[in-house]
Amino acid sequence: MSKISEILVHIETAYRTQQPVPFIRDNYPISEEEAYQVQHAFIERRVHKGDAVAGYKISMTSKETQAIANTNEPAYGTILTSHILQADTEYALFHLFQPLIEPELIFFVNEDITASADTQEIIEKTSIAPGIEIPDARYIDWFPHFSLIDLLADNTATGRIVVGDPVPTPSFEKLGAVDLDLKYNGIPTHTGSSSAVLGNPVYAVKWLIEKLAEHNRSLQKGMVISSGTFIPPFRAKAGEYITSYRDIGEVKITLI
Repeated sequence: MSKISEILVHIETAYRTQQPVPFIRDNYPISEEEAYQVQHAFIERRVHKGDAVAGYKISMTSKETQAIANTNEPAYGTILTSHILQADTEYALFHLFQPLIEPELIFFVNEDITASADTQEIIEKTSIAPGIEIPDARYIDWFPHFSLIDLLADNTATGRIVVGDPVPTPSFEKLGAVDLDLKYNGIPTHTGSSSAVLGNPVYAVKWLIEKLAEHNRSLQKGMVISSGTFIPPFRAKAGEYITSYRDIGEVKITLI
């Protein structure tokens, strides 16, 4: 059995048993590219079993989160249709391992985006929606103890993506200055700005396009992109979360 196949079995064991597994880095010293190969193979198997690719998520869009994984660029994971939750719903925490909360803007791709797209093409070909990412990895005590290859091999800790209603994507300038207010059980707990996402979330999407091209992938009409958290992630627990984004809208999820 190849190294990639062995790691894939390791990750899939966690999914099958609903029990977290040890990090892969100690027993499987692999490269970043090989870790992406594990992710792609895992996604192919999920699709073969009836799921479908819905888009991509972008992780580590701040210097702080990149430092955790000892890298100098973001990373991407693949969003499946089974990962997406509609706003204003309830979701049971027992479906997840050790989930986090990350307020993020969600881009909707309205037209295929070229591999050489600049920021203006991205803005013109997308809509944008309020969102909440609920990252979740299949490792024992994974956050913040993961390495880059651990994260990539486990689909970059893709858990669930809560998606609100899209509106036209604002101008570049406005997109870089979207304010966030987050409430937990009706109490304000966090504020943030879209400038925390590589200076502007559209830069995160541009990075994603270029990285996908290296793997012969692209952003196609109908896909969604979770573009990066406005604030440092924190542990999810039962309760109601509402994220409000100025001039974009708000989204709510209740974890039970």
